[in-house]
Amino acid sequence: MPSRPGDTGAHQPLRQVLTTRLLYFFILGDVLGAGVYVLIGEVAAKSGGGVWVPLTCALLLALLTAASYAELATKYPRAGGASHYATRAYGPAVGFFAGYCMLAAGIVSVAALARGFAGDYLAALVSVPVVLVAVVFLVLLALLNARGIRESTRLNTLATLVETGGLLLIVGLGAWIVLRGDGDVGRLTQLGTESASPAAAVLAGAVLAYYSFVGFETSVNVAEETLDPARSYPRALFGALATAGLMYAAVGAAASAAVPTATLAASDGPLLEVVRAAGGVPPRLFAFIALVAVANGALLTGIMSSRLAYGMAREGLLPAFLTRVLPHRRTPWAAIAATTVVSALLAATGEVDVLAGTLVLLLLVVFFIVNTAALVLRRDRSAPADHFRAPTVVPVLGALSCVVLATQIEAGVWARGLVLMGVGAGLGVLMLLLRRRGRRTEADPAPAPAPADRPAGAPFAVDDGNGKK
Repeated sequence: MPSRPGDTGAHQPLRQVLTTRLLYFFILGDVLGAGVYVLIGEVAAKSGGGVWVPLTCALLLALLTAASYAELATKYPRAGGASHYATRAYGPAVGFFAGYCMLAAGIVSVAALARGFAGDYLAALVSVPVVLVAVVFLVLLALLNARGIRESTRLNTLATLVETGGLLLIVGLGAWIVLRGDGDVGRLTQLGTESASPAAAVLAGAVLAYYSFVGFETSVNVAEETLDPARSYPRALFGALATAGLMYAAVGAAASAAVPTATLAASDGPLLEVVRAAGGVPPRLFAFIALVAVANGALLTGIMSSRLAYGMAREGLLPAFLTRVLPHRRTPWAAIAATTVVSALLAATGEVDVLAGTLVLLLLVVFFIVNTAALVLRRDRSAPADHFRAPTVVPVLGALSCVVLATQIEAGVWARGLVLMGVGAGLGVLMLLLRRRGRRTEADPAPAPAPADRPAGAPFAVDDGNGKK
């Protein structure tokens, strides 16, 4: 329905334009982000040459939580995602806390990706100030985000094809190195390190690899903008995760067979080591592909953050100003602007690296809440019947997997994460108190003042209906 003149765009629903194909590429593009371009080496350092094993393990763990998201997103297709589910299951305080953790992780992730875009990969092509590039980069992403979800996801489709092509290039180069006799496929069965058994090494590597698969959770925040979410969302979600899992396993195997494990573990750009070992492909070309991957991840995470802020504001968990929508574009411009400003501040001040290590911890907290909320909300009889439903054991195992993975996170990360979560818990209690105070104010309106000419203590005059008092 067209907007009326002077319409501010507040509280308008978002436009449903995403098809199954666009949603599939949205999720795949977010999962196939910058993480795989840098994490292969770190996984190799933790688990040994058989990096495909912890990558596969991480995929299976991610699928558990993804099933809970699929159930809730098709049951409640609204922007807000984890915050909305937690609010329905546990109330506004927990809903705010879940949304805060998700929002904090998203904003920090966008800032980190902006600095990553302006860092070493861009330096391979041109030398420019990092902070300036990061801020301009974020502004351009915000403008694209505000233009429309359809335009953003179409660009994501193109970018996803580019970054997928880059990963397929690595697989092909790794196979070429092995075929010409310079590789060693025996490394693919090497698990464990000098300080860890194979089982412990796989689990430690899976924690790092798990970060490569996060991104699927951002898609629930665009479920409201999806055509027929009950049918489209599960297909797009599980199809994208399966594609990413196969791609990651192939890339991990190719990199490990082509390059010595110690070389991968010591490199900040492990996939670039494969390019150098193979020869024949300009490193600048691969740097460009990596930039596309970073930019795409930042765009999709920015979309998630803005939709989450919009959804939380609509639930009354954030200021109502954030629900304002562009009248014709129907995109949440206020939420986009607010999240972009915070990301730009983090990127400009260089504090992202202090918070980046807490991203996985924050997400594990959110995932635990989502898995348990999926079980609690099965008592909700008001939800539509035609939604995806996971077997009961799946969200149970998903919640347990979050606990297991959290035990593998370092103490220093826990210290920073607990501070952030403490802030979120405090803000959640404050929001709850403000909501209760607002309800009391509405329930107990102030008494009308007495007329100025009425003597103190005199009874109120009452109209008898005939104009006499």
